[in-house]
Amino acid sequence: MPKITVFLAEDHAVVREGLAELIRRESDMEVVGEAGDGEDTVRLVKQLKPDIVLMDIAMPLVNGVEATKQIKATVPQTRVLVLTAYDNPEFVTAAIEAGAAGYLLKNVRRKELTTAIRSAYEGESVLHPSVAKAIFAQLRTPADKITSEKPDVLSEREFQVLQKGAEGLSNKQIATMLSIGPRTVQTHWRNIFDKLGVYSRTEAIVYCLKKGWLNLGGEVTQPR
Repeated sequence: MPKITVFLAEDHAVVREGLAELIRRESDMEVVGEAGDGEDTVRLVKQLKPDIVLMDIAMPLVNGVEATKQIKATVPQTRVLVLTAYDNPEFVTAAIEAGAAGYLLKNVRRKELTTAIRSAYEGESVLHPSVAKAIFAQLRTPADKITSEKPDVLSEREFQVLQKGAEGLSNKQIATMLSIGPRTVQTHWRNIFDKLGVYSRTEAIVYCLKKGWLNLGGEVTQPR
């Protein structure tokens, strides 16, 4: 079984070494590269195409948000997981809007970090539900710009799954609310990713919010 490949973008060498040691203890993960500034991060990630980038926000030369944006523009299949000391809501919003799949603080425990890496690899959103709901609310399209004129991209059920995800619900909660199995929910998410050309739940929700297809007031603009 192939290992999850991880790239470390962190300007503090001691922190980088600690993260590398932590990840190497996991049998299903491997560190494939490291960088101490945003410029080298973007350059090396383009070459190595890792599954996951652990990205700090405060990076020299190119900050973590801009580096995330550049990576997602050129290596969209790579999931960026922000790992930083900054809990400012503006940083969280900027990182998610740039294409990050999740946002974690550096005081996270080892098990929480490795679980987050696996979740990001599977396309899950690595955000606390309450944080996710608040961030998505900030990114939503104004009600007067919600549009019903769009391609018939997603099925009605896929839109329902997407809506519940935007409300911060987990796959298990979505399954219960829609009276379907958790595996069926996962299948719907994979189909949504394929149809929208994205690689995580967070990216899918942000994409649809920007298109004006989602209304976090509780309504979903259904495909015509």
